[in-house]
Amino acid sequence: MRVIAGSAKGRRLFAPKGTQTRPTSDRVKESLFSILGELVPGSAVLDLYAGSGSLGIEALSRGAASAVFVDSERAATEAIGRNIEAAGFSERATVRERSAEAAVRDLVAGGVRFDLIFLDPPYRIKPGDLEAGVGTAAQLLTGSGSAVLEHRAGSQLPRFEGPVEAYDVRRYGDTGLTFLKRRDN
Repeated sequence: MRVIAGSAKGRRLFAPKGTQTRPTSDRVKESLFSILGELVPGSAVLDLYAGSGSLGIEALSRGAASAVFVDSERAATEAIGRNIEAAGFSERATVRERSAEAAVRDLVAGGVRFDLIFLDPPYRIKPGDLEAGVGTAAQLLTGSGSAVLEHRAGSQLPRFEGPVEAYDVRRYGDTGLTFLKRRDN
């Protein structure tokens, strides 16, 4: 696993030990950032269920202004911190060891907004929990912001109602990406 483009191009990233983290493949990451294109430079990024932090770090490498990384596992937050430091992004990154739900509640209460949100929850997450989590996270999007949900390709996703709607779905082997935006746009 590595940073594909930008100022930290080629930097190898550490993955947390264990089986809790499922790193995004380089192929999927490259496609994702090709789609996002000009949305990345200058953006504020939230990387939920961050694992190794590879999506947020890729965004920082490509010119994102800042990134917040959230994961509930100590091994993951330690790997993220190590990766951020090695890539030279310590001044533009914050790591929070919290559940995604608790972190999102804190960020909503603090009035924080993001231009890009990456959601890569465990594949075993219950559809109801996923729908609630995505809907709550959508409150953190700026008006023109986008969220990207990584999931098992072909899996039954919940109907996104309320503040968020899907506007694109892509499949890369076993991995699916669903792109979401606020409905009020």
